[in-house]
Amino acid sequence: MWRLKKVCHKAGRHAGSQEELRLRRREKERALRQARRDSQLVSKRLLLNEDEEQDSMEITPGEQDVVRLLQQLQHSGTEKEAHLGALSKALRSPSAQLAFIKLENSMHLLVSLLTGSDARRRLLAVRCLHELSHSRHASVASAFLPATPYLLTYLSGQSTKFTELCLYTLGNVCPDGEAVKERLLAQGIIPALASCMQNQRHSLAVVEAAGFALFQLLQTKDAAQKVIPMVLASDLPSLLLSVLTPDPEFGLAPAAECAWCLHSLTSSTEDHRVLLAQGALRKCSSLLVSLGGAVGDGNTEQGVELLVCPLLRCVGNLLPSCPVEALSAQLGDVHLVAPLCQLVFAFLQPLPALAREAAWVLNNLTAHCTESCAALLTFNLVPRLVELLPFSQGINTMVLRVLANVAHKKKEFCTRLAELGLLSAITATLKMANQDMVTLSLELLFMMIVSSPQIAEQFVRQGGLSVLEAIQYNSEGEVRRRAAYLLEQHILS
Repeated sequence: MWRLKKVCHKAGRHAGSQEELRLRRREKERALRQARRDSQLVSKRLLLNEDEEQDSMEITPGEQDVVRLLQQLQHSGTEKEAHLGALSKALRSPSAQLAFIKLENSMHLLVSLLTGSDARRRLLAVRCLHELSHSRHASVASAFLPATPYLLTYLSGQSTKFTELCLYTLGNVCPDGEAVKERLLAQGIIPALASCMQNQRHSLAVVEAAGFALFQLLQTKDAAQKVIPMVLASDLPSLLLSVLTPDPEFGLAPAAECAWCLHSLTSSTEDHRVLLAQGALRKCSSLLVSLGGAVGDGNTEQGVELLVCPLLRCVGNLLPSCPVEALSAQLGDVHLVAPLCQLVFAFLQPLPALAREAAWVLNNLTAHCTESCAALLTFNLVPRLVELLPFSQGINTMVLRVLANVAHKKKEFCTRLAELGLLSAITATLKMANQDMVTLSLELLFMMIVSSPQIAEQFVRQGGLSVLEAIQYNSEGEVRRRAAYLLEQHILS
């Protein structure tokens, strides 16, 4: 349920075609966000024209049609709207897009129509620009330079549909060329996007589009040096945080777009003072708690993982920047440990990569906070985490790091871990072929054995001696040295 909009459907096949177009759009957007989650960060977004019937979408005019339509637009009067509509369809063809920008004064003609007094023609002109912005050819972006000041100016207009088209068009072109990005920054795209989010809160479609445009801008070259300082100095961080709560009718999309923007801010710079001061850690953590509870209860909205992912990355990046003494104040009464574990367990089978992300945040939290380590024991979450040690895809190594954080904090915690069956689990992980697992298991075993002679004795009773001897004789390098040290200094001494 990415985009649920209340619309008045026309009768007959128009209603069916419009609904089908909306469904296609939502599926397309979800696929693009999925690609973003999988690190294909820059993505074009095409806003489907819901006013067209499905059969008209199948028309694919060629290059000759572009030349003809441009000539007709230069001379026709009352038929301009029909020619603009045909041109927007023609510009869906990659070859037609290249042919258009090579024609003399083609972009200036569209700009003249965009800035004219006829509202319908302005909308059709920006639709043409939007179709053109979806081009994969880098040379197309530079052709937009004459249009960018007008696209930015019209962001303050009254038409939601028009503003959406302008935003998605700007978002599509800004990553494609340094000149376009520099021009947009100089022309004030940062305050313009902030104004869209601030003044259009009644229209979440505009907020979603503004979030997309900002995210695309944050993916441009040198964004950390040129874009992010401007964003942090603006009202955008607080506005992004204000949108994080999903709307029950509209869906998750605006919150997801804003969460990805926050992810870009937290991952591109190490100075998170502005975000921390504005409560980003508490806001993202609170939403994760809600989502973790919903996932644990099985009440999840379709696509919820595409919001969970950037939120996890935000929290994981913000935690190391927060001083330990300020962590309680930052998190407030947010209890994050159990929801993080719920996310790990819930996504383990359907989305193991996301389960690993949740385990990574749990690692950062437990490395940072003794209270979080205590909470794992208090809420009896350790046994379920131990059950994850046979899993691969990086989940088991991250879980071992979490358990090592617990063991590192207090000797009493080591005793509790041993009582909860961790020693037998370590005996099994020491036999794994994965050298990272063996190394981490040796580190964790060392902390537990050093904490108490009784734990060393228990480990030997469970067959640990022969396992360490096998590692010593069959391994090389650091793993062999660690096993030998444990045997000589703590097991056989």
